[in-house]
Amino acid sequence: MAARNLGLRMGVAAAALLALAMPAAAQEARQRWEQLCQIRQDKLDLILPEAMRENQIDMWIVASREGHDDPNAMLLGGGYVGDVGFYVFADSGAGRVERAAFGIGGAAFDQCPLYDVRKSPADLVAYVKQRNPRRIGINIASEIGTADGLSHSLHQKLVEALGPDLSQRLVSAEKLVSDFRSRHAASEIAAFARAGEYSRTIAERALSNEVITPGKTTTGEVAWWMMEELHKQGLGNSFGIPSIYILGPGPRGPVSGDHVIQPGDLITMDWGVNFLTVYTDMKRMAYVLKPGENAPPPGVQRAFDKAGEIRRMILDVIRPGVTAGAALAAVNQRVAQTPGLALGKYDDPVADPRVSDVVIGSHSVGDLGHGSGPSMAEFNPLRMTYTLKPGNFLSIELFLYTPVPEWGARKIKIPLEDNGVVTERGFEWTAPPNNRILLIK
Repeated sequence: MAARNLGLRMGVAAAALLALAMPAAAQEARQRWEQLCQIRQDKLDLILPEAMRENQIDMWIVASREGHDDPNAMLLGGGYVGDVGFYVFADSGAGRVERAAFGIGGAAFDQCPLYDVRKSPADLVAYVKQRNPRRIGINIASEIGTADGLSHSLHQKLVEALGPDLSQRLVSAEKLVSDFRSRHAASEIAAFARAGEYSRTIAERALSNEVITPGKTTTGEVAWWMMEELHKQGLGNSFGIPSIYILGPGPRGPVSGDHVIQPGDLITMDWGVNFLTVYTDMKRMAYVLKPGENAPPPGVQRAFDKAGEIRRMILDVIRPGVTAGAALAAVNQRVAQTPGLALGKYDDPVADPRVSDVVIGSHSVGDLGHGSGPSMAEFNPLRMTYTLKPGNFLSIELFLYTPVPEWGARKIKIPLEDNGVVTERGFEWTAPPNNRILLIK
């Protein structure tokens, strides 16, 4: 009997603890939902009108079908599409942009009411004819994937439904999508800052003795520990499994693979966190102390400090109103004019030990790990032509290849990357950037 009563008391206690835990979990889910809804409202109320007017697009039609959502569907409210659905935005030229949803519904869609008009897809053509737009933006693009969501069959269906007169008004919405996705109201900046805190906290815990036991832990085990943390905290990721690899003194070895981390290793990671609508892209670095050491080799620290100086050069040239390409050209010129530095190629440094090679790829970030907006990176040629505006997110990324005397003639790579936002004042971090080499005992 006593054992049975003890078991009963334990069961009651467990149930009570569960009851206490469930509301907190439910509250977190609801808070995230309400924050997501606010972001969507702000994107449509504050960002979309200026993006449509700057790009002289009177109507934006975004098509989705079941099993094939447009990349922008989540930002536009998500919802369930039974067959084909359309998010449609009509701009009269002043005030609020009218929002219409055709064939889109569901409980979640209804609980964040964003749309003025809710109708069947069969009503789309009549709606367009009544608004009589001059230029109708659709999601077909030459370079930006998030603006290229209209499938061939949906394009055919739309052209056939609109008829020859309206179809002649269809234009690419590539720049509109870039502006809509890459400019951010306060609610989305707040979410991005929180994502940055998740990113750096998990990364810095991963590169510590909490996770790493030198001589035992592999780079792959570090990566999977980080993935488990994302799972526990209800977060997504930007690029799949985090990239964990060894910078020196030996060969790099497999990324996030079976390399056993050893004393003397210099480790880096590259990864990003997805929270609500936003994605980060950042790096951290750690040195595994050898017996008797309490700091990295002086040459490694000097290399890290030199990379920090180059990062300050990048920050100096970022300001609203200039194109991303012009900002990149300005910092590249400063690098080229600095004694001992030269513009280099990614992972292909020159042999001359007197020269440190610099590669800058400070790209758009936020709506994805590699974002849709203005980009100070030669691998985004179209986005380099876009003008930096307040509210754009940037990932300040650079690579320095420089000799470390303690490790011989081979140059090692020092990568730095952290995220922030363009403001009227220039550029501001949304989470503290990497200012130190982490130490593992």
